[in-house]
Parts: sequence; C-alpha cells; structure tokens
Amino acid sequence: MQSTLGGVTAAPVTALGSLVAEPQEVKLMNYFPNAKEVVFRLIPVLLFTATTAWPQAGLADVSSPDGRLIIAFQTVKKATTTQGENQIAPVRPLAPAGGQLVYTVSFQGKPLIDQSALGLDLQGQELLGPNVRIVGTTPSHTDETYRLVTGKASSVRNYYNALRIDLEDNSVADRKLSVEARAYDDAVAFRYVVPEQAAMRDFRLVQENTEFRISKDATAYALFLPNYRTGYESEFFKVQVSALAHYLSGLPMLMEVPGVAWLAITEADLRDYAAMYLVRPEGSWEQHWLASKLAPNVNEPDIAVSGSLPHHSAWRVLMVGTDPGRLIESNVILSLNPESAIKDTSWIQAGRASWPLWAELRTFPTTENLKYSIDFAARSGLEYMLVDYAWMVGKDITKMTPVCDIPEVVRYAAARNVKVWLWMHWTSLDRQMEQALPLYEKWGIAGIKVDFLMRDDQAMIGFYYRVAENAARHHLMVDFHGATKPTGMERTWPNVLGYEAVIGMEASGANGRDNPDHHVMIPFTRMLAGRMDYTPGGFGNVTKADWVALERRPVVMGTRAHHLAMYVVYESPFQMVSDHPTAYEGQPSFQFIKDVPATWDETKALNGLPGEYITIARRRGNEWFLGSMTNWSSRQLDIPLTFLGSGRYTAEIYADSPDADRFPKNVVIEKRPVDRAAHLKAQLAPGGGYAVRFRPNQ
Repeated sequence: MQSTLGGVTAAPVTALGSLVAEPQEVKLMNYFPNAKEVVFRLIPVLLFTATTAWPQAGLADVSSPDGRLIIAFQTVKKATTTQGENQIAPVRPLAPAGGQLVYTVSFQGKPLIDQSALGLDLQGQELLGPNVRIVGTTPSHTDETYRLVTGKASSVRNYYNALRIDLEDNSVADRKLSVEARAYDDAVAFRYVVPEQAAMRDFRLVQENTEFRISKDATAYALFLPNYRTGYESEFFKVQVSALAHYLSGLPMLMEVPGVAWLAITEADLRDYAAMYLVRPEGSWEQHWLASKLAPNVNEPDIAVSGSLPHHSAWRVLMVGTDPGRLIESNVILSLNPESAIKDTSWIQAGRASWPLWAELRTFPTTENLKYSIDFAARSGLEYMLVDYAWMVGKDITKMTPVCDIPEVVRYAAARNVKVWLWMHWTSLDRQMEQALPLYEKWGIAGIKVDFLMRDDQAMIGFYYRVAENAARHHLMVDFHGATKPTGMERTWPNVLGYEAVIGMEASGANGRDNPDHHVMIPFTRMLAGRMDYTPGGFGNVTKADWVALERRPVVMGTRAHHLAMYVVYESPFQMVSDHPTAYEGQPSFQFIKDVPATWDETKALNGLPGEYITIARRRGNEWFLGSMTNWSSRQLDIPLTFLGSGRYTAEIYADSPDADRFPKNVVIEKRPVDRAAHLKAQLAPGGGYAVRFRPNQ
C-alpha cells in the first residue's frame, strides 16, 4: 500500500510510535517542477508526519503546488506536564485510534507552526475536537484564473492543492466534523465544517478552540484593541509574541519567525460567522502561542455563532513568505471567497473623489458648496465627489435638508462627468434600507459610504453582506467606514470598493497618531487584509516639530512626495483627494494625483520593512507607477526597474527636494529616460517619499 504526502507518493509507515518510513521508492506528482530538490526537502517531513491516504493512522496533510509549504493534520494523545493536562508540551504523541485534533505547518522543510489544537465549543455539548478520529480524506487540486473588477490585480491565478478531512467523535456517537484545507504557494488556510447530522439539530457555537503555536518566539506586529466594539483604528505595535500578555489583538497579525519565514494570521470569507481575534492564553507565560477569540453575539454574549446545519467557519489564513513584500502581493484572501455574484459589473468603477469634509470639518453641505467641490473634481479629472454627514434631516436618510438638494447636485455633477456618493450612519441604513436604496438609484447616486459600524459579531457581518447585496440590486457601490478589516467579500460583491479599519489621515486634525512611522507600518499589516480607505491627499505638509492639531485646514506630517507616494502604496479603488481645492491650486506636484489610477492590473512589492520603509510598483495598462515612503529616518534606496516591460520609458519623478527635511512641501519634478535595466536612486528625507509615473515611449 502506498500513500501520499504533500504530493509525494511515499511508502507506508511501519511503526506508528516512531513514524519511520520504509526505504521504498519516493515518486513525485507531475506538478512538482524540481523533483530531486523536493524529495530531499521533504525527507524530514516524511519522518514526522504520515499521509493523506492513510486516515487510520490519524494523519493527513497537503502541500502547496511548489512543495515548500505544508499543512498537516493528525490526532494526538493529550499531554500531561507539571502544569497539568492539556498544557503546552514539546511533542504530543500520535493517537491513531483518535485523540486531540491538531495541525502543523512547515515552510521549506522548517517547522513554522507546531502542534496546535483544533476544536469547537458547542453550547450544551462536549467539546468537539479533543477526542476524534480521522475516518476519511478527499484530496483535490485547482488551477484556474478569475478576473477582478477592481483591486491590486485584474487577473488572479487561483492555484492550490486541497484536502477535506472527515472526522468522527469518539465521545459522542454519530457526531461528525470535517476540516477543509488549502495550500497555496503563499499561504495555507483551513476551516471547520459541521455537516448535517442526527446528533446535532442546530449550530450554537460558544467559541472556537483554534491555536496558533508558533515554532519560535516571533516578532509580532500586533493591533491591540480594547474590546470587540471598535473600528480597528489603532496602531500596530512591534512586540515579541511571548510578551503579548493577554491583550485582545485584531487581525491581520504579522510576524517574523526568525530563520523560518514572515507569517501573517488573518481570516477570509466571513459569511454567516463572527470575526476572529487573537489572545495569548492565560497560563502560557513566556510561551509563544496564540488562541482564537470570536466576537460575541450582542444580544446573547455566551454565543458567538448560531445557525442551521451544515455550517462552516471562516477560513483561518496563514500567509507565508520569505520577505514581507510577498504577502502584500498575495491575492489569497480574495481567492478564498466565492466568485462574483454580480453578472453585469460594467457600472462598478474605481476612481478618485473630492471630499469636502476633511479640510472644512465644520462646514455643512449646501448645494452651492457641493457644486464647488464638483467643479474642482471636474477640473482635476476626478471621477467622484463624496457628500459627507449632515445632508439629511436628522437620522432620516430619505429626506434632505432645505439647503442641500441632492438630485440637483447629481444633475450638476453628471453634466461635468462626475458622479456622487452619499454618507450615512449604519443604523439609519439598517432601518431604512428598503426605502433609501431605490431612492438613491432614482436620484442617480453612484455609491454609499456607510459609517460607524464598530462591530464584527455575526449579526453585523450579516449586515455587511446585506448592504452589499441590496446595494448591488440598485447599482450602488459601497465604502465601509468605522468598520472591521476586509475578509475578501469584495470578490463576491465587487461593488464593495472600500473599507477603513485604519488610522487614516483624518486623524491629523485631532492627534499625532497619523505620522510617517504609521504610514510605513500599515502596508505590511492592515493592508494584507485588502483594500484600505486611508483618505490621503494632504498638501499642508509640515515637519514633526511643526505639526499641530488643527480642526480646520489640518496639516499633515510627512513630505509632499511622501503623500503623493501613498496613491501607489495604498490599495484603494475608492481613493480620496482629501485636501481643500485651494491647497492644490498652482501646485505642479498635484499632476501626479491627477494621473494616478485607483485600480491596477499588477502589483510588485520591491522592498521594505514594517515601520521602516516601503516601495511598491503597480501597473495599469502599459504604464507603471511607483511609490516609495520612509519613516522619520532619511534613507537612500536603490530601485532596480526590472518590473518594467521591454522598450524605453519616460520616468516622471516627484522627489523630495534637498531641503525637504526643513521645507517638506518642496518637491523636485524631473523627467528621465529609463528601461528595465536602469536603476533609480531615491533620496528620501525624514518622513519622505518618492513617486514616479513610467510612460512607455511611442
């Protein structure tokens, strides 16, 4: 009998206790390009894990198409230590007849995730996971390409190996559980599936018991949150996993596992589920592992998720790469979501928007001042204008104030090739959705900005999906603010153009938390989850010493070139141009914002480290754009242009001037002939940046 491990056909294991493979021939599946290399890389793995086709051994695994990334599942005996049963132990022995379900992850032959428990705490039932046996496995393979309407790429290869593991509970007769796993070249993911069964009438989940036991004490970039009722607007702090204490951390969480890989933990496809957070459990002092916590039900706090059977969890996603830039390029979060539910997407268009709120915080929208913002958008070639709060009567989002005639604003904008978005509080939309959305379609509104959601429990996640689906029926795009992080629903509902879930530039008017250190942290952390409505465009650039909080006409930290680069670095199909129109008048550097697209065909992360610096290149059609940003440290970057296509290009460069450390508004603009063999030397001031448009020569 032969069995398969990560695409490798291997001899059966002779002794379950020692897991020593017989010296028989090892044969590779056709999809491994470098067979000899893969064999030697997987020999250590063969000694410690068994196989997908041998479920009676309590072991099953699946590897990425390139063979470097492997996730394995097994059942193990409970370990007893001096701390008591079920505490952390170096190795828990195999339990082929059943035991605690655990998983491990390895990358390039090195352990990344040690044995980590899986299970579900169901109301009124014994835990499902501590005493199960594997009764069947089903491997599969997918290699397809799908198109995106907006985002970091227009075409995505969905290429992975998959495995479904079917389990039965040894404690409760006829109780069943399945785990679905996928292995991509840049990530592994798994989710729980509770099938329809006689032993369980419905699904009432108290908590997941999902562990993430990192193989080494890793450097984490953690988003500490005070509770489950936030808009994810906090900093990411650099800290060792062992020092996380018992703080509640939002996702994504980025880690550098020394000598192994860069790892990010997040989730995908939250349909009918609650968001996951991470904590370092009590009793795990100086241990480098994390456990899941689900946002509790608002009305029934003892329950996280309820529903009918079958029911599946969200995907638990581990993004993996040799450097953090590879994670930025990944599209795995989208690939783990269902395909588009909208057949005709021609009305969904990325674009940039004038936003009269930020620079004039206390100015209420009137028909005339909105027309002023529309004129600015039209002159600048911007696609949209966003009407923010106070256009409606009280909380009624179907009635306009006497001074704000939205249909007239839409008519005026349409005559100038500009479309209009409307802001609203989520509670008003929840109450008036059936009346408001058809009305907005009648008015000719392009999209809605839904704000202050501040939750991601199961009910609120359901609201996100309900908004997306109902808005699509009325050809309305959606931007979520005061929101949870993205989990890829924009693939299913491509009319969802944006999520906030970040300290954005609007914070500059109130506090100093929006600064260059933060600016170069969030591409490696928050943006791994997906599109990010940071609301850039500040032209009131000041030094760190000169910054003050101004409610009207705010100033921003970081050089002018730094803020131009944001339009390339930050992924946002609904991109704000946030400053007052007068801030851009007569400014040659505004040309870059006029030229830069809001959606892309291809993305390359060229260099960078979290919180230090970053360079990203993105392609739209046959043009490339590049953005580079640094923290408060000045630095020179050598940027090879190997991402360019063949032929010659003209590089239109917007760089910090030599005195930008003192006068951060100063920008040097130059044009230079380049090709893919050239290098650019970018000299970045403290809080500086570098923005380039590459136009192919005719």
